[in-house]
Amino acid sequence: MSLVTLLPFIVLIGAMFLMTRSAKKKQQAAAQMRNDMQPGTGVRTIGGMYATVKEIQEDTVLLEVAPGVHAIYAKNAIGAVLDDAEYNRIVHGDVADLEVGDAVVPDDASSLTAAEAADKDDDADVAKIDLGKKAEADAEPKGAEAKDTKADSEGDTK
Repeated sequence: MSLVTLLPFIVLIGAMFLMTRSAKKKQQAAAQMRNDMQPGTGVRTIGGMYATVKEIQEDTVLLEVAPGVHAIYAKNAIGAVLDDAEYNRIVHGDVADLEVGDAVVPDDASSLTAAEAADKDDDADVAKIDLGKKAEADAEPKGAEAKDTKADSEGDTK
């Protein structure tokens, strides 16, 4: 066998090695993060729920999901351990820790459209479009009624 025929197999094995190595590093980092949890730390579960760690067992964690509400989760269900500032910003809405350059997104869109509405009110020259239905007399031409009645009377006599 020549080197040219073995080259695709060597490249494939090398790529598989690199992929498994990076996945293994991610798993080790996640396990280290879960082992570094302390009671009182804010966490996010893999389901997206934010809670505070109350107790840590060997394979489980007791989380306080609301004041006075506790739930037991597997350690593997912890997706991220958050620092205090980030946890308070997400859960309690504290924006005191934000820097001046950070953008704050409003809860509703009313503040975003207020300037546009004021501009539209100022423009009195804008023509308004009437989307209402026209009166029935305006909608049908007079010739159409005569044809319909004639056709109906002819249909009845046959």
